[in-house]
Amino acid sequence: MTATGTAGPAGIRLTAPAPGWSITADVVVVGSGVAGLTAALRCAAAGRRTVVVTKARLDDGSTRWAQGGIAAALGDGDTPEQHLADTLVAGAGLCDEEAVRALVTEGPDAVHRLIAAGARFDTAPGSDEIELTREGGHHRRRIAHAGGDATGAEISRALVAAVRDAGLHTIENALVLDLLTDSAGRTAGVTLHVMGEGQHDGVGAVHAPAVVLATGGMGQVFSATTNPPVSTGDGVALALRAGAEVSDLEFVQFHPTVLYLGPDAEGQQPLISEAVRGEGAHLVDADGTRFMVGQHELAELAPRDIVAKAIMRRAQEQGTTHMYLDGRHFGAEMWQRRFPTILAACRAHGIDPVTEPIPVAPAAHHASGGVRTDLHGRTTVPGLYACGEVACTGVHGANRLASNSLLEGLVFAERIAADIAARETGAAAPAPVEDRSPLPLLAPEARTAVQRIMTSGAGVLRSADGLARAADDLERLHREAAAAAADPDAASAKAPVPGVEAWEATNLLCVARVLVAAARLREETRGCHWREDHPDRDDATWRRHFRITLGADRALAVLTTEAAGFPPTAGPTPQPVPTPDSEPTP
Repeated sequence: MTATGTAGPAGIRLTAPAPGWSITADVVVVGSGVAGLTAALRCAAAGRRTVVVTKARLDDGSTRWAQGGIAAALGDGDTPEQHLADTLVAGAGLCDEEAVRALVTEGPDAVHRLIAAGARFDTAPGSDEIELTREGGHHRRRIAHAGGDATGAEISRALVAAVRDAGLHTIENALVLDLLTDSAGRTAGVTLHVMGEGQHDGVGAVHAPAVVLATGGMGQVFSATTNPPVSTGDGVALALRAGAEVSDLEFVQFHPTVLYLGPDAEGQQPLISEAVRGEGAHLVDADGTRFMVGQHELAELAPRDIVAKAIMRRAQEQGTTHMYLDGRHFGAEMWQRRFPTILAACRAHGIDPVTEPIPVAPAAHHASGGVRTDLHGRTTVPGLYACGEVACTGVHGANRLASNSLLEGLVFAERIAADIAARETGAAAPAPVEDRSPLPLLAPEARTAVQRIMTSGAGVLRSADGLARAADDLERLHREAAAAAADPDAASAKAPVPGVEAWEATNLLCVARVLVAAARLREETRGCHWREDHPDRDDATWRRHFRITLGADRALAVLTTEAAGFPPTAGPTPQPVPTPDSEPTP
């Protein structure tokens, strides 16, 4: 990063071979979770030629791993207004209330449409009514679940079956590289690399006037995460290179109860769903003391940021690395019926929740920020949409309310499809312009370095010093990649060969730099952003959003809004992000 960034189309692309094949469509949807498949099904139903591109198999995204459920005002006595109130509280003053109102108002009908598409939720014993549970931050039982703790797997199964029954064109095992745009900056499709399977292979292109990013999260930017291996921030990085704005990237939710597998555990970690606490499990320390009692009116069911901070504080006080979740009083039958997935995961690691407390610690879980959109999922690049975890709709604010993510994917995917359906039919994709400069690739072996830098400097606990070190270390990796690209024959700077591992590492470095930049700017503690050097929330100064873009010189620039909510795209010129030094970035 440098101090000379300006706003506007970035004009940057990943270093990759030119497309060797192409197809055309009306819409290309990137991602196959609840958001992507819902958008694809709705677009196809509206008569749009729709292509679904996914990085692995159709059911390999983050949706499949969702345990707890989907939140909506479905129960007797519950209302969208109550759901809205809980969401606004969790979002710590940064939710866009209009976006939240759309979510909670349209949510119940969206869930019923999901059921009509084939999803089967658990019902109360002897009843056809959906069985509802509670999770952190919810004052009512409004979480619908399936298979006990396998909600995401059931939703994924139903949507994948619907996509296959509809005969949609799908391209699996394909990493999307970059957005294609025309001379006016309008969306013209995407480039992608198919990993050796199916009808296409190698780098190709899908030409389309509308692209929907539903690529999921970026949890793999940290050493330990609940996210699957495919969650490498590809959508956010692509959008930045295309000149789109991202917002609120500093707000990464660390799930408070992830199975603790030791201080050196890396990669995807087993999640212990919030629903376990919703059914009455207690957080305790090594002495068996319930430390959440008295810290919040909801005790263990406080919003996730509060619980994660409490776990970290107690661990610091006791000089340990984790706490425990005690559900022994459930008994074997309840564990097997209600939480079979979690029970199996724990036992696979030598822990039996029926007879002993589960060791837990926070780990990276969900990105509340992402590619900035309006209420119809439109980004700041014409024709480019985003929904699901890759998007920043304004729903989550500074901290996502538990189980709102699946609902957000449903509601805003439907809104995107409606917007695309309202566009003129038969419009050809604009002619792409191929004059964007190639971005130097990060060596695949540096991926671990990025993750450890982020875990150390931008994890649950943050400070000015830690973030500054992280920024310096990330900048060093960026410069080393640029040096290798500038002189690939140098013995000390060998440029990596373009490929999936190098592209993923480069995307991770991109989103890491943006996240750290935003976290350095926000000198307060709010929601899931915890600055130990600024422990208080400061509404007078920081009740605002950062909108960050990537300039053509590969520098980051930022502007802020003055209050919660997202104003129109037009606005003042973004200002440069403070950086470790002032020399131009190669």
